[in-house]
Amino acid sequence: MKNAILLLFVILLAVVPLYLHKDSEFEGADGQAEEVIGEIAPDYQPWFEALWEPPGGETESLLFSLQSAIGAIVIGYVLGFGRARKKYANRGDIKQPHASD
Repeated sequence: MKNAILLLFVILLAVVPLYLHKDSEFEGADGQAEEVIGEIAPDYQPWFEALWEPPGGETESLLFSLQSAIGAIVIGYVLGFGRARKKYANRGDIKQPHASD
């Protein structure tokens, strides 16, 4: 129950500012780099076009944050799993796989 409340709080923390500041601009480094490239080489043509353009900068920021959170969860799980496996293997609770198995 405690984890569900914390998860709900994190989701609200990410979503509520998007509704409070609807007309805000959260432009990242990609937009700034595009402007600089346009100034340096006006005839430059990008190699690729985006498959899908998010409806606004806020959505793009939200998706980037979600991607970061998922990555952090995966890294935390892998590190925690490896640490737990090492801990319990030292106690003899888990049988380590052998190369001959």
